[in-house]
Amino acid sequence: MNPLYVYLSSVALSTGHWLDRAGSSAKALVMSLGGLGVLLLAVADSSFLSVPEGNDILIILLSAGGTWGRMAYFVGMTVAGSVIGCLILYTVGRKGGQPILRRRFAEAKIERARRMYRKWGILTILIPSIIPPPMPFKIFVLCAGVFHMRLASFLAAVLIGRTVRYSTWGILAVLYGAPIQVFVENNLVLIGRWLFALFLLAAAAVAAYYLIVRRRQRGAGRPQG
Repeated sequence: MNPLYVYLSSVALSTGHWLDRAGSSAKALVMSLGGLGVLLLAVADSSFLSVPEGNDILIILLSAGGTWGRMAYFVGMTVAGSVIGCLILYTVGRKGGQPILRRRFAEAKIERARRMYRKWGILTILIPSIIPPPMPFKIFVLCAGVFHMRLASFLAAVLIGRTVRYSTWGILAVLYGAPIQVFVENNLVLIGRWLFALFLLAAAAVAAYYLIVRRRQRGAGRPQG
């Protein structure tokens, strides 16, 4: 196994980075570069750097009070960068992610995750790509590579999910301007927690539904005494 891929996988799953601490200076630099800066930040954030909430906030900053065309441009550049970054991490996971998973998780948990990917397929990437932090995402991308999810399905999930997420912020920024910027900057993590909680409730409801249906089917299939 190539040690480089193992190292890159470890870096991708680590938390905190110098860019996190650069704060307003990094934000100013990215904004000065316009669309290119947004794209590069999205590539970095979706691959080996950690920039929590960076893309969401930047789309709002760059779109607030602007035109629909300006918003669509920045959303498109962010989505493109995120897809590229995720493809990099997916490739790393496919070529050398298994050792880092075994180092962090028990074999039984890895096997359960493998079954989950086989059962739910594209949803294992689509849903985490929509929900903002604290919903984890990179671990799902890395696992998609490790478990050899079809590349076309993977890219489609990332493209759809990121488009939904970033377009939502962009539309709100154009419609409401500065107030939505202040609200999201102060509450993005809380929004992410609520969405994550709703996702868990929905998942539990679906699981309960299928469990009830399966029990009823088994009961109906039993011979009557």
